[in-house]
Amino acid sequence: MLEPTHQADVVVVGAGVAGLSAAHRLTGQGVSTVVLEAAPTVGGRMATEKVDGFHLDLIGPLLAVSWPELRDAPGLDGLALRTYAPGVLLHSEGRHHRAGAPAGAGGTRGALHAVRALASAPRGVPGPRRPVPLPGRLGGPAAGLPGPLPRAAGRQAAAYRGRVGTPLGTAVDQARLSAALTRLAATPVTRLLARPELPAARALSLRGLPARTVDGFLRPLLAALLCDPDLITSSRCADLALRAFATGRLAVPEGGAEALPELLARTLPPGTVRTGVRATAVATNAVTTAEHGVFRCRAVLVATGARAAAALLPGLRVPDFHPVTVVHHAVDEPPATGAGLLLDADRGGPVAHTAVISQVDPARAPAGRALVSSTVLGPPPPDVDTAVRAHLARLYGAPTTRWETLAVHHTAEAVPVMRPPHDPRRPVRLLAGLYVCGDHRDTSTVQGALRSAHRAASAILTDLGTNGSMHRADPLPAPRAA
Repeated sequence: MLEPTHQADVVVVGAGVAGLSAAHRLTGQGVSTVVLEAAPTVGGRMATEKVDGFHLDLIGPLLAVSWPELRDAPGLDGLALRTYAPGVLLHSEGRHHRAGAPAGAGGTRGALHAVRALASAPRGVPGPRRPVPLPGRLGGPAAGLPGPLPRAAGRQAAAYRGRVGTPLGTAVDQARLSAALTRLAATPVTRLLARPELPAARALSLRGLPARTVDGFLRPLLAALLCDPDLITSSRCADLALRAFATGRLAVPEGGAEALPELLARTLPPGTVRTGVRATAVATNAVTTAEHGVFRCRAVLVATGARAAAALLPGLRVPDFHPVTVVHHAVDEPPATGAGLLLDADRGGPVAHTAVISQVDPARAPAGRALVSSTVLGPPPPDVDTAVRAHLARLYGAPTTRWETLAVHHTAEAVPVMRPPHDPRRPVRLLAGLYVCGDHRDTSTVQGALRSAHRAASAILTDLGTNGSMHRADPLPAPRAA
């Protein structure tokens, strides 16, 4: 019996963010494209489970509204993003401190004014009982000052002033941090990618910032942005993440992570995406599937995850991965942290970051209920829900025994590791007619997936538009694995 044969200019294998975005760029130029997805739905790791009216993300990546590809990629014009409160909340020694906020007002001058005011304030005068915002470089309060000011004089008052601004350090320390983030936000990406490359943890220790600022703010923030609790990530990639944080707010897609790939799929020409079709082999002019015959074409783009891509493209390097576990709880009375992203500056438990995500995006919980989503980075503890509940009780300062566990999502291969040396522009053109894209070819973020798709689509369009041979290989960088 003859197998059915299908025709298209380009066959894209994988309907994740990268594959769908590349398909948009190709179809937008009149190139007939078919996207094959083995799963019954699109999106890959950007998946959302629905439970009793709650929308529960599988991984729940943090997006940055300042990412260029998120703003400019075709097909995403209608994407609704819900932003977190400016900056982040840091939990340290039983207190919450707001740190960082989007670029704009304040700046280093505002922080230095606060330093001068602090230095000239009378000693031993009772201070306010609530954290006092310190104007920061990123357009809002950079940190709260703990209160009330102790009434004791002498050494006790001096010791207190030394702790002012924790977990960011003193007001002078905060001014130094503000200046560093200001410089980072203004540095072109090309210059960041040309900096000496070290593991991020090592690079932070050499930046000249106080240890308290590094440990209390930068380490937990970068761990959340990179899904890397040990900060083994390339310092260049860490700088890119900090730059995105310093120039815009963090956000999530309205309704769940799946909203982004579903929008991309929905706005492609009808019939472009075919789910439930598993590719078993690829060539420069055809894709063979398990049960749906052969798809003939002029070019093939493999846009799956790294491991699946390597199975179709022998010799492609499979990176290590950061595991991620997300625990979702339903609560009747939400903790009083608003729409803030809460980080543990003290690293006193398994939770790296948590949020009352229904305060950020009300569409994720039914009326009258609230959703708390918490992320554990690295291997989870044996009884993860019990450990997470105990940690959340300390972070939120509220009992968690009556919280309802909706789901515990563990993804062993959630985020590709970006150890130095890391090339965020890994080749996407393996051979004329055979291409690959995904976050494993760029930075391990949604921005990286979209950017790799952009590069791959551009390479395909260039090759399809040439009159030369379609079987000329691009030279690969010699010391780096594909």
